Amino acid sequence: MLISGFQVMFVFVLAFIGIFMLYIDRTRKGQKVYIRRIPGFDALDEAVGRCTEMGRPLFYTFGIGELDTNVLASFDVLMYVSRQCAKTDTDIIVGNARPEVQPMTEELVRSAYVQEGKPDAYKADNVRFLNQVQTAYMSAVLGIFERERPAANLMLGPFFAESMMIAEAGNRIGAIQIGGTGRTIQIPFFVAACDYTLIGDELFTAGAYIGRKPEQVGAVYAQDFGKIFALIVMLIGALMTTGGSSALRDFLGR
Repeated sequence: MLISGFQVMFVFVLAFIGIFMLYIDRTRKGQKVYIRRIPGFDALDEAVGRCTEMGRPLFYTFGIGELDTNVLASFDVLMYVSRQCAKTDTDIIVGNARPEVQPMTEELVRSAYVQEGKPDAYKADNVRFLNQVQTAYMSAVLGIFERERPAANLMLGPFFAESMMIAEAGNRIGAIQIGGTGRTIQIPFFVAACDYTLIGDELFTAGAYIGRKPEQVGAVYAQDFGKIFALIVMLIGALMTTGGSSALRDFLGR
């Protein structure tokens, strides 16, 4: 008896959940879980180190896009970078374009300093709401670059046309630059002007790669399983259709 499409999907969902839970459990137990090396994340310590050596601040921004998964993923990077800056007594300047993101970043950076035992070193004025109008936001960032000359520029979030302007300005002042966004249309601009670029999904693995958060590690492995499964199904379907077989059409029509 042939199996139905519903049964296949049911088995797929069970396998997806099983892989998700398996890698959550492995991560919580401290077992080593492989995640492909991402140079952009490996360079975060280098960026903080350069700022420390030169006595100049690190600049961090999410772009002008709305609060979405890009920003939420970027929070993990900001927390890590803020803690590294707190450890090394390096100033970090965060430039926000969205009012709803401002209080979140204030609390996040403050928490990073508290976790490192340096609550008094936190500078509230360094977490700045710039402007939600694109041209005004870009002007504010360029002004920070000219006045405070950050030695590192981290641009991780939902960027639009401002990506090229900010990246070019950062390149001109000699800052080490790391760019990343889920809006793949902006990736070419980051590749052209940044030292390291996080391409698409790489940004969303921040919590798994940097913090080894169990839920995010499990999600990365489960999603990879889903992508591989989808590719295999498409390949089999293409081969069957090319060969003139109607078995797949008959199967889906059950």
